[in-house]
Amino acid sequence: MTVSYTLKVAEARFGGFSGLLLRWRGSIYKLLYKEFLLFIALYALLSITYRLLLTQEQRHVYAQVARYCNRSADLIPLSFVLGFYVTLVVNRWWAQYTSIPLPDQLMCVISASVHGVDQRGRLLRRTLIRYANLASVLVLRSVSTRVLKRFPTMEHVVDAGAALGEPWSGRDRTCLAGLLGGEVLPLGGAPRR
Repeated sequence: MTVSYTLKVAEARFGGFSGLLLRWRGSIYKLLYKEFLLFIALYALLSITYRLLLTQEQRHVYAQVARYCNRSADLIPLSFVLGFYVTLVVNRWWAQYTSIPLPDQLMCVISASVHGVDQRGRLLRRTLIRYANLASVLVLRSVSTRVLKRFPTMEHVVDAGAALGEPWSGRDRTCLAGLLGGEVLPLGGAPRR
């Protein structure tokens, strides 16, 4: 979930950073509080069991097991495991980021390939670029909550000027779902114009 805090961070004031840490929506606390509560409950259960229910001999065996686990934990360095995990997460994020089709390269190809300085060539280039922008908006609408909030229905896309009203009159004007459903409709209609 993407939550923007740019307006809260833009002005420097006393306690601003701690106030930002204490925000609930989209915070690390909201993400981890269930696991933290489970950890605290299990720790309290083990502590009560160790202090109240175990005999002296059982406590000695428990301490030996704890020492063995501590020695075994030193065999694999935690920084190496965390570094591997962070590298994996960053590579996965970068692969997702680079797979988002941006219309910039397509616009350069269209402007270089579609010739003509007359009205027809200029209109064709502009129409193809407009359809590429519309396809980009529809794709980003399916992966970004901010774009979906900006364009929740096709009426909002039409009102913003990213699409003309006529091609969308007979189609479902809510969220065009599906991997190859609503996102490629502008590209399929582009050659017919």
